[in-house]
Amino acid sequence: MGGFYSITEIIGFPSYGVAIILMTIFVRVCLYPLNKKQIMSMKAMQEIQPKMKEIQKRYKKDPAMMQQKMGELYQESGVNPLAGCLPLLVQMPILMGVYYSLYGFEYLGDPGFLWLTSLSEVDSTYILPLLSALTTYLSQKQSMMANGQDNQQMKMMMYVMPLFIGYISINFPSGLVIYWVSMNICQIAQQWYMFRNEKDATSVKAKKGDA
Repeated sequence: MGGFYSITEIIGFPSYGVAIILMTIFVRVCLYPLNKKQIMSMKAMQEIQPKMKEIQKRYKKDPAMMQQKMGELYQESGVNPLAGCLPLLVQMPILMGVYYSLYGFEYLGDPGFLWLTSLSEVDSTYILPLLSALTTYLSQKQSMMANGQDNQQMKMMMYVMPLFIGYISINFPSGLVIYWVSMNICQIAQQWYMFRNEKDATSVKAKKGDA
């Protein structure tokens, strides 16, 4: 954090708010390979869900055969059901470390940023909590659409989680909420980058179908 603040001093615009944003971008870029592996694994699992349900229905009275068929399906599809867990487990300590560092961070210079008088205090205008809820919603919606998730439980989480994040952000230091908003925006940008080729391919197929 101090290093990124020094960068803002060098460019002649010392700002802890900008330092937090730069640090968040740096962390997300470093974690991109793990994040991509996690998301792609979740997408692959979602794509074989219909076949998994068919196997579960067909062999519900024979658990041993069900497990065997599931294993064969994973092997044929090149999917590892645990592949999405390891990247997430590696990312969490890093992201939580940044979270706790910002939660109790002592700002030595000017702690203000934009309309905020101090990043160590809550945002009394509620702009940041609203942004945290909005960006969380957009990130989750983008992920659901990309992975083809359309069940009722996921739809409910898409609304409940942003409201929860927005609510708890009301009592969080502004610097921490800026980190959360920046992280969501980075996530949205990274997910768009991951799935951009798929959208292009879908558009080409649609045009061919119309022709």
